[in-house]
Amino acid sequence: MSVRFALVADRSTPPNRALCCAFLDDARWEEMTPHEALASLRAGDGALGRLDVLPTLDGVDDGLWALGALAARGVHVLNDPAALLATHDKLLTARLLRRSGIAHPTTFHVRDGGRPPPFVGPVVVKPRFGTWGRAVHRCDDARMLEETLALVSHETWFERHGALVQQLVPPKGYDLRLVVAAGRIVGAVHRIAAAGEWRTNVNLGAVRRTVEDPSPSACALAVAAACAAGAALVGVDLLPAPEVGWVVIELNGAVEFTSGYSEWVDVFAESALLLEGAIVERRGAAASATESHEWTRDRSVL
Repeated sequence: MSVRFALVADRSTPPNRALCCAFLDDARWEEMTPHEALASLRAGDGALGRLDVLPTLDGVDDGLWALGALAARGVHVLNDPAALLATHDKLLTARLLRRSGIAHPTTFHVRDGGRPPPFVGPVVVKPRFGTWGRAVHRCDDARMLEETLALVSHETWFERHGALVQQLVPPKGYDLRLVVAAGRIVGAVHRIAAAGEWRTNVNLGAVRRTVEDPSPSACALAVAAACAAGAALVGVDLLPAPEVGWVVIELNGAVEFTSGYSEWVDVFAESALLLEGAIVERRGAAASATESHEWTRDRSVL
């Protein structure tokens, strides 16, 4: 029986479609909703979770339950529920990166009625589940921080999860986004902020510039961050910082990327092939473990 490879997402996006159209020698990724994946995949098949942050910024797309059920069935799931939460919940991201000793801005969690942290310099207020730079506020003094928290306290996302207050890494007008697939860098761009804008999100006017040869230190940091989150396909956003070189700002388990992320390889075909290889490797390890168990059981009968 042939192995199926499914990209599981609640919404179809250009990167998801491009990954599924990528040419592979022996297999092709299929785009499926969580319900379709549950109805179609069997033990030994592979799945890649690409659930994104909700447009309401108060959680993740419906489907984490399906990825968990698929894994319990014996499907080899990449970007499983734990990895998606690690890359979408920015509070969890901060805790995992800190535990792994990976440079990341000091982060505080503020809930309704809670006191803001002591103000020790410019900070950023953002949702725990954020995307596209939405609802991200820069606060340059204590009064602005207090006013911003009062402003966002009526938002649904704040009522559910509170907000993060994060030390501002001094903006340089650009960031570095690296796409990591199965532990390897497959694409890199600088996102250059629009004039007068400190955020580097493309929907806020930033432009992308392909980085042909990202620094080894930045690549190593991105791979380490992906490993800390347990993510097989993830975008890692870095900012240059004095003394440490680079700081991880955010992870994105449903990263948006384009063919312009690489000029030396087809970024979608390379990603799809590496992810397929990761699943094949898991299948081999599972088969070896099963054979070893059966051999041990048979020996115990003798």
